[in-house]
Amino acid sequence: MRASDSDRERVAQVLHAALSEGRITVDELEERLTTVYAAKTLGELRPVTADLPLPAGSSSGVLQPASSQVLGFPDERIGGHPGSASSIAVMSGATRKGSWVLPPNHNSFAFWGGVEIDLRQARFTEKNSTITAVAIMGGIDIVVPDDINVDVTGIGFMGAFELQDRSGAPPAPATAPTVKITGLAFWAGVTVYRRPRKRAQGELES
Repeated sequence: MRASDSDRERVAQVLHAALSEGRITVDELEERLTTVYAAKTLGELRPVTADLPLPAGSSSGVLQPASSQVLGFPDERIGGHPGSASSIAVMSGATRKGSWVLPPNHNSFAFWGGVEIDLRQARFTEKNSTITAVAIMGGIDIVVPDDINVDVTGIGFMGAFELQDRSGAPPAPATAPTVKITGLAFWAGVTVYRRPRKRAQGELES
């Protein structure tokens, strides 16, 4: 199988970790990195870390493709220039969906209006993000993919602030992005839906 840039970067991170632990020297790091960045297939990458411990959850001595999201490697969706830090709907509507980058902190406010936030095709500026959702006599719907971690801690006062998870998917790995959703629903509703991630065009459905 052909190696991607993400595959090479993941192996490079294993090597940097080995250097910090004293398992390899600086000269060995430079030599192995030269091999990594010149590699064209996964087979060429495997020997580079064959004598090093791999992250928990990966098969011994076997490099997995980036799409498998092996435990211990950073999630490919983390990183990028942050998108809008707010979504506001006052007697109107606001939508954030498609390919966009969630900033570390995003504020959503709906007053006699509605806000829709969809993260199924989003990237994340950092591993941990917070969405503060405040709805007053309005509604905020937030859709999160079932392969990220979500923590819903908002308060409903004469309203509802809830998570609806009917995906049946297991918890996401620790390396996946984590989104904390907090705030207030006053005579209103803030609903977080956990659903399967939208696939990019041309990507096969699992």
